[in-house]
Amino acid sequence: MAYQAQREEIEIKKFIDYKDVAYLKQFTNPHAKMLSKKRTGIPSNKQRDIAQAIKRARFMALLPYVAA
Repeated sequence: MAYQAQREEIEIKKFIDYKDVAYLKQFTNPHAKMLSKKRTGIPSNKQRDIAQAIKRARFMALLPYVAA
């Protein structure tokens, strides 16, 4: 996990698409839970867009709800 002191820089895209699974996986932990805005270091409006895209990708079975 990326803690605030050792956080990796993640590129923030203008348009966040639910089909871009590789990009969305950067915002989830190994147990498939979404990382907080504090951990990722992105603005709150982009965090809401990413959360919506992750939820859509889960519904379309592109991302898991829970990791086994």
